[in-house]
Amino acid sequence: MRLLDALTAGTRVYDLAQPLENGMPCSPSHPGFHFALIRRHGDRPTPDGGSGSNELITLGGHVGTHIDALAHAAHDGRLHGGLDAAANTVGGRHRALGVDTVAPMLCRGVLLDIPALHGTGRLAPGCGITPDDLEAALDGGELNPGDVALVRTGWPQLYADPAAYVGHATGVPGLTGEAADWLAARGVRAAGTDTIAFDRILPGLGHTRMPAHRSLLVEHGVHIVEVLDLEELAADGVREFLFVLVPLKILGATGSPVRPLALVEA
Repeated sequence: MRLLDALTAGTRVYDLAQPLENGMPCSPSHPGFHFALIRRHGDRPTPDGGSGSNELITLGGHVGTHIDALAHAAHDGRLHGGLDAAANTVGGRHRALGVDTVAPMLCRGVLLDIPALHGTGRLAPGCGITPDDLEAALDGGELNPGDVALVRTGWPQLYADPAAYVGHATGVPGLTGEAADWLAARGVRAAGTDTIAFDRILPGLGHTRMPAHRSLLVEHGVHIVEVLDLEELAADGVREFLFVLVPLKILGATGSPVRPLALVEA
């Protein structure tokens, strides 16, 4: 009860998830989001006047705000820990490192606001975030082992324009491989951004080069959270918070939709 009292007495809750809806931005390498009502109120009313409505939803595990399991990325045929990536999928799902193995997260979160560091509202397309950027954005603060680091680019300002947000033609800002190494060296349990790919995307190349994914998921076993909405958090000047994230327990999946929260003492 003391924990409940602490959470309900003057706590501000920030919703860090983007909405899921038809036509939303989606990586071209993943199936998109599709929603349809298959039963409407009035279609089949009961004799006493009641009615029910329900829907059919289809989407990939990496659509909208989501977390990457370690099974999501491999290099030279090997997953994190040297597991054979092909052998791990025998039976139609990943036998190890699936999103069902990702423990719920209730931990310290830190926002690294890179546009604020450079005096702009949004990073330029294709901008690479470096270790120096991350260090400067900490502004003397610390990242501790077990923390979650959330890196803002300002890119959600384009979310209403799916082509611009995905940014295949223009490129998208994101972390370099060296920046991912910097985060992993500090022992973070997860790292997230407000873009669709986490990595920096160069114009016209799409997702063909993903060194940050390789560093975090394959080499260091650090989960990645993508398509976050960090704008309200940044606008209020919040830099440290209680981070809450719970993936769906989908056996053997490589990712899961999530609705992360940031809790701040008001």
